[in-house]
Amino acid sequence: MRSDHSSHSLTRIAAGTLVAIALLSGCGKKDAPAAGAPGGGMPAPEVGVITTKYEPVALLTELPARAEPVRTAQVRARVDGVVLKRLFTEGSIVKQGQSLFQIDPAPYQARLAAAQADVGSAQATLNQATAQAERYKPLVEANAISKQEYTNAVAAQKQAEAAVAAAKAQVRIAQINTGYANVYAPISGRIGRALVTEGALVSAAQATELALIQQTDTMYLNITQSASELQRLRKQAGNNARDAAVSVILDDGTELATKGRLQFSDITVDPSTGQVTLRATVPNPNNALLPGQYVRVRLAQAEIPNGIVVPQQAVTRGGQQGDTLMVVGADNKPAQRVVKIGSQQGSNWIVTDGLKEGERVMVDGFQKLQMLPPGTPVKAVPWQAATAAAPGAAPAPNAAPATANAGQAAANNARQLPASAPSGSTAGAAPAAASTRN
Repeated sequence: MRSDHSSHSLTRIAAGTLVAIALLSGCGKKDAPAAGAPGGGMPAPEVGVITTKYEPVALLTELPARAEPVRTAQVRARVDGVVLKRLFTEGSIVKQGQSLFQIDPAPYQARLAAAQADVGSAQATLNQATAQAERYKPLVEANAISKQEYTNAVAAQKQAEAAVAAAKAQVRIAQINTGYANVYAPISGRIGRALVTEGALVSAAQATELALIQQTDTMYLNITQSASELQRLRKQAGNNARDAAVSVILDDGTELATKGRLQFSDITVDPSTGQVTLRATVPNPNNALLPGQYVRVRLAQAEIPNGIVVPQQAVTRGGQQGDTLMVVGADNKPAQRVVKIGSQQGSNWIVTDGLKEGERVMVDGFQKLQMLPPGTPVKAVPWQAATAAAPGAAPAPNAAPATANAGQAAANNARQLPASAPSGSTAGAAPAAASTRN
């Protein structure tokens, strides 16, 4: 009875072992193609490429610059006195001739009144001298008086006329000083903060500054560049150098919407640095540029007829060999190529050396090459900027879950076998021996 029970148990173990072997064999066959995919059977990985072509491109140079208003006026006191009123809003736009400050005019009004009184006194003296000269004229003709007396009368008349002119000049001076008590804007523009307050004593002798007005609707850009580069710019740009376009790059990296124009006026060479200051003008209608702001400018200094433009993501910059990119050859094998970068054009690099027309340059798919041995052929497909997501990348993730599912099924089957196996035996060895023995 015990022998029959033992034989029955061995039969159950052998049957379970055969089922496990069959399941594991099936999983191994499914996994075999995935394991051998890199060697053959799997299609070549797709990579995005562009085909190079020669085209005329402008070489851009990026230089530092400082923004400066086209016109600046310092509002200063021209007479002494106490500031009574501030008549403008700080930071606002003011017009030429607009009243800005009121200085106490009382002393100057008094001086004006005194000067006008002096004019009246001098005019009275002139009238008396004129009348006396007219009376003496017929008398001297009749020899009733001496010629000396008549000459003295005429001289007194002339002195009285000069005194009247001097008194009138003093009136004019008093009027000007009275007008200076009201401080006006010398130019139109944006005015800054008030540098004095009501009650402050200002002085004409010290030329007290009251405020600053700047015209910012158009700005100057003072650009620094070495003298040698400037000479090259003049030779390459020729007669059109004065009209070269200037792009302004702000602190946050954005480009100003309006373009400027390069000028070559007021150029001086700094003997200590060998640099020159170029001047460009740029419209500033929205006050995007502020006086004194540091910016960078891009100048189209020259144009090459046979430049090649490649996306920035295709180039690796600053390596041990310099700037490099990957070129797919006629055998569809990617190879590294050292190139020379001229300048930047938007989101592209301008390649001046190292590439020829008609070559295929890799733009994406680099991550696929990391999993493959060097020299593995690839499938080059045209690269589109809008569809830069690498094509053909989806099958690899799908294959991995399939392998994982097969492995998970085998593991589940293996975990179920020991439940019917005797304690202390293995799922593969002990039952197989029992089956042989049966």
